[in-house]
Amino acid sequence: MPTVSDACLVIPLYNESAVIGDVIRAALPTFPHIVCVDDGSADNSAAIARRAGATLVPHPINLGQGAALQTGFTYVLRETACRWVVTFDADGQHRVEDAAAMVERARSEELDIVFGSRFLQGKAETGLAKRVVLKTAAHVTTWRTGLKLTDAHNGLRVLSRRALRSIQLKHNGMAHASEIVVQLARANLTWAEHPVHIRYTDYSRQKGQSLLNSVNILTDLILD
Repeated sequence: MPTVSDACLVIPLYNESAVIGDVIRAALPTFPHIVCVDDGSADNSAAIARRAGATLVPHPINLGQGAALQTGFTYVLRETACRWVVTFDADGQHRVEDAAAMVERARSEELDIVFGSRFLQGKAETGLAKRVVLKTAAHVTTWRTGLKLTDAHNGLRVLSRRALRSIQLKHNGMAHASEIVVQLARANLTWAEHPVHIRYTDYSRQKGQSLLNSVNILTDLILD
């Protein structure tokens, strides 16, 4: 894959010492600019990320994924000249080739936002319960925003600098996924969805976060 020098991966990081080094080393040949926002990890995730080659921006305490993303967005706008930001998970579920293809699409089609979707090509490797929750969340998001997304809460996204300036996340936890879509919809920016593959690894399944996070997102949407 060619080097993507005008984009920065922003990775929220919390207690991922088992995998974060491999995630960064796999991404660096394609994305030389990687910012990890360590969200008060209790393990040595921060040290591993730094040794692997990422720029580290620390939170002294755990504030939540939304807060970590906002810190990363602010850092990129203030400290870099990168044209694009890619939000990228620390647990190894996202593929570098998908991220690179999404940046290329944003660049070639002059888009402000590219949302990754696991439901555009074939059958996603999700269990029935998770798939129902995600589909429901997508319908609710479409109703709230007018953006007809198939996978509104996929963590793999590409955002232009203009899009970043339209975002000011207030929800620290998982509700940030809904908040990003709402704020971007209000900004009336150009966007598209792009097919991606999410790797549900033994590690991510053992952590037990996949379905729980989806339920939390749907709960936040309903309460909001």
